[in-house]
Amino acid sequence: MNKLILALTCAAALSASSSAFAGGDSARGAELTKKYNCASCHGADYKSPIDPSYPKLAGQHADYLAHALTAYQRGDKIMNGRNNAIMAGMAQPLSDRDKADIAAYLQSLPGPLVVKK
Repeated sequence: MNKLILALTCAAALSASSSAFAGGDSARGAELTKKYNCASCHGADYKSPIDPSYPKLAGQHADYLAHALTAYQRGDKIMNGRNNAIMAGMAQPLSDRDKADIAAYLQSLPGPLVVKK
């Protein structure tokens, strides 16, 4: 019985910590986007990329952005991976927390993306 209570307590603690972590720290994300120089390709406002084939990141959904960074880490050799040499190199050193923080920051920016209802 004690092991069951301990296991349930640990599971609840992990669940609470992962949900708090999932939100991401947008201030830290702003610093990370500077560190990795994301604006050099995606534009200073993250909605005016230097090439029309590059995505507009400002205002994009955080879960999508974090997933995209994970996909670049995986590469095209694994299902649901993405193949881009520049982004693969940029995404490789990112931790899950880094990705969540970057995604939170980019989502917080005003952007041209519109959700239709």
